[in-house]
Amino acid sequence: MAILSSFKVTAVLLPAATIGLWIGVLAHAQSNQSDQPTVSRVSQVLPSVYQRWLDEDVRWIITSEERAAFNELSKNEKNDVFVEQFWQRRDPTPDTVRNEYKEEHYRRIAYANEHFAQAIPGWETDRGRVYILYGRPVRIKADPARGLGDRVKPTLQWHYDSIPGYAGVDLIFVDVCRCGDYRLETPLKNW
Repeated sequence: MAILSSFKVTAVLLPAATIGLWIGVLAHAQSNQSDQPTVSRVSQVLPSVYQRWLDEDVRWIITSEERAAFNELSKNEKNDVFVEQFWQRRDPTPDTVRNEYKEEHYRRIAYANEHFAQAIPGWETDRGRVYILYGRPVRIKADPARGLGDRVKPTLQWHYDSIPGYAGVDLIFVDVCRCGDYRLETPLKNW
């Protein structure tokens, strides 16, 4: 009988304690929101289509100035105009109907998602990011074993004749977990 009464007390107190804990967590989170930059609060209220465009579609190609300007917009119509102008600024042939830059960008995202996905989508991986930014490398060299003993790590070397800020660059990706998740080892500016 004593076990049953202590179970009843625990059954009543546990949910109350859990609710109290969550109230404390939520209050703490709300009090810390004022410490966060304004841009974060603004972007959190974006409709999901614009949030996805900002966080996924153009994440690697949008400038910090463009991101800040986009986050300052308040109406969906302004967002639509911004997105349209964003792509127009990058269009290599603005007098035509097609926007080759935009088409190539989305083709690269699809390729990255198909070929580089691991536990995360391909566009989020280091290889996906590099591929989206710079396209297909001129050549790829695979080295299945690098180092000795337990420190053997498969590597990929992507060669580009030129990318912005570099000429004749070799980017080295290392599969640190031997699971196909290659991480960029070569330091690049602005990463």
